[in-house]
Amino acid sequence: MTKVTDGFSKDFLWGGATAANQIEGAYNLGGKGLSTSDFAAFKDPYATGKVNNFTFDVTSEELAKYSERPEDYLFPKRWGIDFYHRYKEDIALFAEMGFKVFRLSISWARIFPTGLEDRPNEEGLAFYDKVFDECEKYGIEPLVTMSHYEMPIELTKRYNGWVSRELVALFEKYARVLFDRYKGKVKYWITFNEMNMNLNSLYTGAGVLADKVENSLQAAYQASHHQFLASALAVKAAREISPDAKIGCMINQIESYAKTTKPEDQLQAVKAEQLNMFYPDVKVRGSYPSYMVRYFNEQGIQLNTLEGDDVILAEGTVDYVAFSYYMSHVTEYRPDAMKLAGTFDSPIKNEYLELSEWDWPIDPVGLRISLNKLYDRYQVPLFLVENGLGAKDVLTEDKKIHDEYRIDYIRKHIIEMKEAVKDGVELMGYTTWGCIDLISCGTSQMSKRYGFIYVDQDDKGNGTLERIRKDSFYWYKDVISTNGEKL
Repeated sequence: MTKVTDGFSKDFLWGGATAANQIEGAYNLGGKGLSTSDFAAFKDPYATGKVNNFTFDVTSEELAKYSERPEDYLFPKRWGIDFYHRYKEDIALFAEMGFKVFRLSISWARIFPTGLEDRPNEEGLAFYDKVFDECEKYGIEPLVTMSHYEMPIELTKRYNGWVSRELVALFEKYARVLFDRYKGKVKYWITFNEMNMNLNSLYTGAGVLADKVENSLQAAYQASHHQFLASALAVKAAREISPDAKIGCMINQIESYAKTTKPEDQLQAVKAEQLNMFYPDVKVRGSYPSYMVRYFNEQGIQLNTLEGDDVILAEGTVDYVAFSYYMSHVTEYRPDAMKLAGTFDSPIKNEYLELSEWDWPIDPVGLRISLNKLYDRYQVPLFLVENGLGAKDVLTEDKKIHDEYRIDYIRKHIIEMKEAVKDGVELMGYTTWGCIDLISCGTSQMSKRYGFIYVDQDDKGNGTLERIRKDSFYWYKDVISTNGEKL
């Protein structure tokens, strides 16, 4: 036994997180091909009243319309916040805050424009070289997600995304190019962003057009199986090419509470947790958990697998578990219980929690619970790579943003992180989501802001793109400089 850890380790990785499709822009520059996210059309959530619409889905009919007449629609992820041209300015701001790590993703379509090429796009590779060199200039470690809610649209059109096994080899080729090119520059990798979100939006997570499959749940798990294989092969490739690299899996972690002490409600909470943990169970343990046998049977799911798949999974286990945490769920035993178990935002609200502007329950203690459960289950390092508060920030006449609400949210979550570390959890680092304002994943809007840095741009792409430090910028700078002591 050793003494209780009183704070974060001296090498704790403080920073922020982004995704290529939400910040880069330059969708048609540098040899980049079109990706699935380039067809996420803006649908004004304020006009429809659906401000809590998390995922975007695209049907085959919509994709055809978007492709034929793109000028009739707004595609905010095509312009992002112009990180492609402003990465030096943005990384300098991250360095000013004291970032130890910057989570970003690589656009697959910037490296292989259609996903089918034999040779990668050198101009795309060179862009990320420059980004990583800029990070190194300030002593910032890149944490790179290889697939963050986008893939070449050609793979959707030709194969209907990850329901096809063809993508496994194509992703392995892509992964090998990345590891070979950036060995020595990138130490920390994540294969797929929030793998369990395939259960929420097939198009977002897997590039699958749901109207082109007979059973969307079957398709979600078939796509997940192929991503498991691709991820495992990528892990194996990384250990061959860049032995010092650390490869993680990632899920969206949502802590599940039973609505009552009724045994059936308690059991439903266990089942909901199992569906969430299924993904890291496979990636950390290297095999399918036994509890999924009954679930697949009851849901009529039969996966198409090949001999040797179990060996691939066993040989490609990850070094750490990364996860996002925004909220908790309440579950209860009812006819649609299992359908609700895999959803991002439960319709059952917790009376003890306040809600954000987007009706997301705010539950810092749930983070501590999740950290303890994840570490107890896997006994590998954990990395909280997304956490934050989306809000409609107000820019004052003197160009200030007083976002005490964001500071309060993050402060409370850091306090619970520290408590989890005292509990014995091995936590590698913390990257807040949207450290600079970016295009929203689900609604493709700009006005849902997460950042410490305000970007002057509205939902329709109007604005100067000026970067402005919010009050939270200076607060987070103090948090990092004191290693989480000054909150």
